[in-house]
Amino acid sequence: MSVLNEVLEANERYAATFGEKGSLALPPARRFAILTCMDARLDPARYAGLAEGDAHVIRNAGGRASEDAIRSLVISYKLLGTREWFVIHHTDCGMELFTDDVIAGLLEQSLETANIDASGWHDSGHGPGSTEGRYIKWHTISDARQSVIDDVRRIAAHPLVPAGIPIYGYIYDVRTGRLIEVSDANRAA
Repeated sequence: MSVLNEVLEANERYAATFGEKGSLALPPARRFAILTCMDARLDPARYAGLAEGDAHVIRNAGGRASEDAIRSLVISYKLLGTREWFVIHHTDCGMELFTDDVIAGLLEQSLETANIDASGWHDSGHGPGSTEGRYIKWHTISDARQSVIDDVRRIAAHPLVPAGIPIYGYIYDVRTGRLIEVSDANRAA
């Protein structure tokens, strides 16, 4: 069953009280950006104390420093004036549950949703699949702390990222709601 009607009804309620939000400035008011995971348990507005218009929030699977995430951060800085960036991964991330080879293999079998149990991932769908998954860098995670360090370093080393922008690394604990600093990742200006 689709959630389309629920989403449209919620949007009607939201739009009815939209008020002055239509005049928010394009640049983020608090001049920072967050790169974090798409996991539905993470609410960056709540864990970082954000209101609409405060910051850029860039989300992808794992909160990884992919080329597209870096593209967004560079635009955030160069054209919209952010001055600080946060890389925030989290505990119990689904990106720790598979490898690039596992997802590529599942996609080769079928494009249907796979299932996981105690013995691993299983494809319950029927073909056709595709070998195209072998050509994608999935940015899976084997160690959350190390992935934050790697991503902060990758962003900092990118030739389009200015040397003076502070980049902070954290892990969000899905059990407590706390941000845990990854001090080895932090790059001060």
